[in-house]
Amino acid sequence: MNQILRKYLPLCILACVITSHLDAEIFTKPTGDTKILPNNSTLKEIWNEGEFTEGVAVNSKGDIYFSDIAFNPKEKGRILKLDPQSGTVKVHCKDSGKSNGLFFDSKGRLIAACGANGGHRAIVEIKPDGTVVVIQSKFDGKQFNSPNDLVIDSLNNIYFSDPRYVGPEPIELDHQSVFRITPQGKVTRVTTNISKPNGVHISPDQKTLYVAETNNGSFDVTKTPDVKPKMTMTLNAFPLNANGTVGEKTQLADFGQEVGTDGMTVDTDGNVYAAVRSESRFGIVVYSPEGTERAFIPTPALPTNCTFGIGKQAHTLFVTAGGGLYQITLKTTGFHPTLKQK
Repeated sequence: MNQILRKYLPLCILACVITSHLDAEIFTKPTGDTKILPNNSTLKEIWNEGEFTEGVAVNSKGDIYFSDIAFNPKEKGRILKLDPQSGTVKVHCKDSGKSNGLFFDSKGRLIAACGANGGHRAIVEIKPDGTVVVIQSKFDGKQFNSPNDLVIDSLNNIYFSDPRYVGPEPIELDHQSVFRITPQGKVTRVTTNISKPNGVHISPDQKTLYVAETNNGSFDVTKTPDVKPKMTMTLNAFPLNANGTVGEKTQLADFGQEVGTDGMTVDTDGNVYAAVRSESRFGIVVYSPEGTERAFIPTPALPTNCTFGIGKQAHTLFVTAGGGLYQITLKTTGFHPTLKQK
């Protein structure tokens, strides 16, 4: 059972079947372009007391927030907050509705994509006191599958992925897509040619939408498949129009029949930092905007997401992997579409 889950689970939930730290021999030093990686740069553990960490995000003050997802549908997920100055991690939200991806908008609101398996299956706002308020939970009158990851542009349009990997709830939509929610609350379907979207992000000029296609061939990874499913694991770029529609897809990477990328972030040069979960080579892979690999940062557990800090930590990449939170100092600077760059 564990081998099947580990092979076919591309992301988010079943950390209980994956060890927090895999074989130390697999965990090697970062390699690649010295314009990205400083000499002797290493990934450092900050905190490792979670079940399955995800959705790392930064606010305008530089505080780092991340989700900790509980596998048991009867248990509550939570959101934690790191103070980078003191290094302390505290619980910000005790019941996040199974939040996964997190992102701050330009008004300072913490927006979360909450999944299934006992979660809200909605895009929500997490208030400063930890209260959860649903923003949108349906498209065309049907409940979302399991909102997974999100990015917000400078105008506060929310782009989010809506796949389904686990959860007993009935599936109402007949597609798994990327959606857009405008500040006025209008919901539109953005993608029709991505079979199962996962991580999403936007380029610094906000003219490209990056979408991970992480199709494991199953709606429920807790069930052993009778036949090995054929997987579609790719990283893609779409020209993004001002009205939220997209142009023709360009495939930047194809991971074959190994698990592809989960969440991602970008730097001010447009490089994409993707949390790749392929068993043979997992970690943060840095791609140029054209899809050329520029650097590789191995992680001690399967990674889920990443983001840069701001201000004094604009060169620090924060990574969620396994049940922990990690950081590494780079030469590049993170881009945040909703935050003022310092």
